[in-house]
Amino acid sequence: MAVSFLAYELSELCLGKPPLRSVSTSATIAEAIDVLRSSGESFVSVWQCDHSEFGRCECVGKICMVDVICFLCKEESLLCPSSALKASVSQVLPRVHDLVVHLEPSSSLLEAIDLILKGAQNLVVPILPTKRGGNSRRKQQQKSLAINSHNGVEFCWLTQEDVIRFLLGSIGLFTPLPALSIDALDIIDSDVLAIDYYSPASSAVEAISKSLTEQTSVAIVDNDGTFIGEISPFTLAYCDETVAAAITTLSAGDLMSYIDCGGPPEDLVRIVKARLKEKNLEKMLEEFTILTSLTGEVSASSSSDEETPTRNAARSLKYSRSSSFSPRFVRKAEAIVCHPKSSLIAVMIQAIAHRVNYLWVIEDDCSLVGIVTFSNILKVFRDHLEII
Repeated sequence: MAVSFLAYELSELCLGKPPLRSVSTSATIAEAIDVLRSSGESFVSVWQCDHSEFGRCECVGKICMVDVICFLCKEESLLCPSSALKASVSQVLPRVHDLVVHLEPSSSLLEAIDLILKGAQNLVVPILPTKRGGNSRRKQQQKSLAINSHNGVEFCWLTQEDVIRFLLGSIGLFTPLPALSIDALDIIDSDVLAIDYYSPASSAVEAISKSLTEQTSVAIVDNDGTFIGEISPFTLAYCDETVAAAITTLSAGDLMSYIDCGGPPEDLVRIVKARLKEKNLEKMLEEFTILTSLTGEVSASSSSDEETPTRNAARSLKYSRSSSFSPRFVRKAEAIVCHPKSSLIAVMIQAIAHRVNYLWVIEDDCSLVGIVTFSNILKVFRDHLEII
């Protein structure tokens, strides 16, 4: 019965999914940021389109604020952020092949899982036309700032979370698999991205970028390897570009506090300002206009830290609503953890409840064991099908 379940067509998973918000490959990073903000989504799709009679439109990738933040942390970007924001989105697209893959609505769930296990993060699927409400919907989308229709066709995308949710809805078909522990299933990956609590946050930029590609996170540990927290791309994706200043100036531990919900602490805001000046990055304060949320209005004359309107700092971290299933939880930057003996179904439910694609696995003494991901979990289901 489980095999027939996986023969479901992807059109079943696409029901109710909103059309993709998108930008062209010729768009600037600033334009992509505007679409991200207006859509409330964590990612925006990037398309290469030929709108001629026999032309073809193709989604060539996706970007989010994490891509933008990592790009702005580069030395040349720090020296001239305004120029960096005028760069093409193609400069921040991940250089990993097949992160985004096109599939037809008639493709099977099994095909989707196989592609995800090969590295696909998002599956781009055409939205089948509906008989009712088509004209009003089309008029509404013509008003959008983003490009939603490609040669008259709208698309949505399916994620690992969508597939896990769908499997969870019929989890009883896979008994006794869901009740087994993640330790017994051997799906805990001990090869994790990690950084010391006191290390400069800037030294984690490459790891942050890699964790985004792998849909994992960067662990923060102490000298003994005890797990303290994380720098999560899932949290950073809902921050704004001013976080690049914090990454440039703070330690990994302080950055973890800075991106916590509710806005950065007042003392960390002052530290960021002071260290930018020490690094001769005053130009960043002048050109990066969005930094007014950190520093208040930047003027030619200097002002004391006490006079800076710190209430503006709370706006430097923005959380939006996710378009997938339900509003994203405005969760703190606290890491979501489980135990090696946690059951598979408990881990699935916990990850979905917190809208993350992974859970850190720790022992009772907080020592870090590893990480379990949606990809690990999907492999278990796929392997299970081969033996039944």
